[in-house]
Amino acid sequence: MRGSLAELEAVMAVSSRGGFRAAARELGISSSSLSQQIAALETRMGVRLFNRSTRSVVLSTAGEQFVASVGPALEAIRSAVNTSVGATRMILTPLILEYMQRNPQMAVEVVTEGALVDVNAKGFDAGIRIREAVPPDMVVVPIGDSIDPVIVGSPDYFRRYGKPQVPADLQLHRCIRARMASGTIYRWEFERRGESFALDVPGKLVLDDSDLMLRAARDGAGLAYLNEWQVRDDLAAGRLQQVLAEWTPPYPGLCLYYPGRRNIPAKLRRLVDLIHEIRQSGDIDRSS
Repeated sequence: MRGSLAELEAVMAVSSRGGFRAAARELGISSSSLSQQIAALETRMGVRLFNRSTRSVVLSTAGEQFVASVGPALEAIRSAVNTSVGATRMILTPLILEYMQRNPQMAVEVVTEGALVDVNAKGFDAGIRIREAVPPDMVVVPIGDSIDPVIVGSPDYFRRYGKPQVPADLQLHRCIRARMASGTIYRWEFERRGESFALDVPGKLVLDDSDLMLRAARDGAGLAYLNEWQVRDDLAAGRLQQVLAEWTPPYPGLCLYYPGRRNIPAKLRRLVDLIHEIRQSGDIDRSS
């Protein structure tokens, strides 16, 4: 039996943190609420996921099997939640509006979802996500090149607090944290010389919209983890400055995806053809 996304996140948090108190802090909920979520899921599944004692909380055999099965799928959902609205901003003018101009008889509805959805079951013709979040049974059409994450702050912020030299320095800084659609706090991702890891950075300001994060960073509220295309103008104008660039390499960019079938609708075929055309011209990457 499947649980809600919040319950799945709860299990993964307790598993990774090794206890309810630390996991509750990570999820931003009370320990009692977290315990109730786990208990409700265990009751419906008819198994005990954790063996609890006064000293420790460890996965049961059933719990280990559960985490092994849901972990990869949940990670895909997380990665997708952080780019859905931003993806629309990236492709609206160069792709969607261009498509409508070329096909004036077509009506287009764009739905932004926080979590990855089954486009087939929900009645959508296609979806747009970063490549690593697309289900393996889908036909994939790359849209743009890779996406560059950046950590930025205002000149005034850096005058007051200095610049971090390595990711560990962020523990001494004020970071603008991101609340995911699943309810969890996004861990900032880093990679260098083959080493990759994620940090739960400190910060008293938590936002769920990247535009608000950008505005807060401009106003000196702290450091923000955003995509380069969002801050390009601010960096050029000197309103923001980038740090830890060598620790934030690019990741695979956006793609259109749809269920594999022999004959796709003509309206979708036209969109795919347009993507191939503008990808060759580079219009999406220049406008993003």
